[in-house]
Amino acid sequence: MTERSMQEPTLLLLTALADAPRHGYALIQEIAAISGGRVKMRTGTLYGALDRLLGQGLIEVTAEEIVDGRARRTYALTDVGRGALATEAERLRAVATEAERRLAVVRSMVRGKAGPQGRSTTGGSFA
Repeated sequence: MTERSMQEPTLLLLTALADAPRHGYALIQEIAAISGGRVKMRTGTLYGALDRLLGQGLIEVTAEEIVDGRARRTYALTDVGRGALATEAERLRAVATEAERRLAVVRSMVRGKAGPQGRSTTGGSFA
């Protein structure tokens, strides 16, 4: 059985934790930065995903404190989470490399069919 690819929220969360432990609000900000502002994770989505990742052993709570009367947990990747992120990064890299290779083939075929003013660039004369 093959492993499924990661859903984007999981990939973004693990990536946000790859270089340093972070608490919830910092994760929301980091995900927005990583995605260039394209993804704005909502609080409910974030904490649901964090609970799921905790249950899967991909992340762990490294600190808990009370800030302004509210509990704040800090999360970090586990070794299992780091391995899962590395595997997904390699899978994405392989797919992107293949996509680029295939696009380059099509571009070279298009360029080879017709040059400037629609003239053949493959040589030969039709006179």
